[in-house]
Amino acid sequence: MLPSPPLASGLVGTITPALIAPFGLLLLLIAAMPLTPHRLKRLWELYCPHVAVGLAVIVAAWFVLRIPGGTTLVMHSVREYVSFIVLIGSLFVVAGGIHIQTRAEATPRANVTLLLIGAVLANFIGTTGASMVLIRPFIRMNRDRIAAYHVVFFIFIVSNCGGSLTPIGDPPLFLGYLRGVPFFWLAAQVPLVWVTIIGALLATFYLIDRRDFKRSGLGQGADKRIRKNDTLRVDGAINLLFLSVIIGAVFLPAGYFVREGVMLAAAAGSWLCTPKRVHAQNQFSLGPVREVAFLFVGIFITMMPALAYLEQHGKEFGAMTPRQYYIATGALSAVLDNAPTYVNFLKLAEVNSTAGAPAGESMKRLLENDAPLVVAVSLASVFFGAMTYIGNGPNFMVKSIAESMGVRMPGFFGYIVKFSLPVLLPLLALVGWWFL
Repeated sequence: MLPSPPLASGLVGTITPALIAPFGLLLLLIAAMPLTPHRLKRLWELYCPHVAVGLAVIVAAWFVLRIPGGTTLVMHSVREYVSFIVLIGSLFVVAGGIHIQTRAEATPRANVTLLLIGAVLANFIGTTGASMVLIRPFIRMNRDRIAAYHVVFFIFIVSNCGGSLTPIGDPPLFLGYLRGVPFFWLAAQVPLVWVTIIGALLATFYLIDRRDFKRSGLGQGADKRIRKNDTLRVDGAINLLFLSVIIGAVFLPAGYFVREGVMLAAAAGSWLCTPKRVHAQNQFSLGPVREVAFLFVGIFITMMPALAYLEQHGKEFGAMTPRQYYIATGALSAVLDNAPTYVNFLKLAEVNSTAGAPAGESMKRLLENDAPLVVAVSLASVFFGAMTYIGNGPNFMVKSIAESMGVRMPGFFGYIVKFSLPVLLPLLALVGWWFL
């Protein structure tokens, strides 16, 4: 069992909104600096790791030196970060050794099929695993007309919403499993929701992609060309074994970094066993995972005051309906990492709904008496993680891989304004209104 994060209410001292300023500054820089003139943008690219780590050190030092009990919270956040980046990094390395080759033209129907496969696969190997395995072949399939919307819908469907049925699917759900939510409980509760959101996203993508496909002029005779040249080849298949080791390691004990050690061993085995030509075919480099590692160490540490403030003042919200939990969890999952956001709102629901329950019985009673609250928190944390690049771990990595392969991706605000707000948010709002 993963140890529960230390309660912010146990800290001796109040978390003030001023302590959230470093986190807000980091988010502002992530959003704004890519939009600045070239010279400033280049400086940001060079010194982004220094800024992220520097802000993290400031917040960590404040907690350790000024807040009694803060050291425990810092250590727990560091441990969560290590587990997060080891999982992300291991999957990145192993998936980078798998080269899926096809000469089929990427018709709208073929693209929808691949995205649907990715959504299903996400529940078995996680959104990170599915994203890392499929993003490169998806981009290569669309090499003649690749556009930002291809990658953005990939993030929506494969990197986030697809993995909402099982604890393996997305990190928040795995944390819920470790805290007492049965493995298949959510899959029994939300299959219709999953079909609805994935179906709506695929239908929207199909309409956009069909229009683009016709404009590109590739549609003429494409079906004949596909039947003639359609081939499928998987190089580096040994990495499927290493991938299964990483997924299996998720269920190992959390203590003493045994789980992380197995994952790192699988990544090392993959690196040694994968032929160099496969890495070359994938244009593989550690640049994207290095960028994510530095950025998220800043996010994990600087968001501690925001999450602690939420836990200390969450009861002031009073009793909330499932829709209110959905909105609140979703709003924070979009700008905070969705895993700790999920944990805090699940704990809030547990505390507010099961007061007086015997020790060890509160989660069972919550699932029996207020199951819609758990459904709301679970769906919101997974779905709304797609609203920004930083809402869920795979998002930023998929963006980095796409850019390294020549895709012009929108910046932080561009992603939100062009895609999240007009496309994703209305669908998520409809899901919350209809099912909750």
